Amino acid sequence: MKKILLFAVLAAATGLAQAQIKCWTDANGKRSCGDTPPPGAKVSTVRGGTGSASPPPAPASKDGKKDAKKGPLTPAEQEQEYRKRQEEAKKAQAKADQERQDKAARNEACQRTREYLATLESGARIQRTNPSGERYYLDENQVAQEVAKARESMQKACGN
Repeated sequence: MKKILLFAVLAAATGLAQAQIKCWTDANGKRSCGDTPPPGAKVSTVRGGTGSASPPPAPASKDGKKDAKKGPLTPAEQEQEYRKRQEEAKKAQAKADQERQDKAARNEACQRTREYLATLESGARIQRTNPSGERYYLDENQVAQEVAKARESMQKACGN
């Protein structure tokens, strides 16, 4: 008796598991699925009572068109995708390397400018060589001009 009752319960549960799943688009344009759609909605059945499932709708791409590819990728397509990913990784690495080099160059220029400004502000005598090869020392006005130029250069190089 218990076996018959258990069989009947399992048979009823199997029937419920094969209920139809229906999908519809609501007023907001959002796709919803369930067993009871709202009245007046355009309904499509995803899975019927016979247990055979129809394929799910193809996912839409960003521009709203359906994807043309179906099924698994062929070995040639897999190879193409692999090469594409490798090329993108190389480009990203090259970009990161270039940014690292640019940052190092900016840091070096900033450090040199700071050192030059510190030398100018130290009060030590600053010498230059003129086009004829003779050495001369900067006077106070020339040092003040060099300090102003160095501060301007430091703002550009260091960003502060």
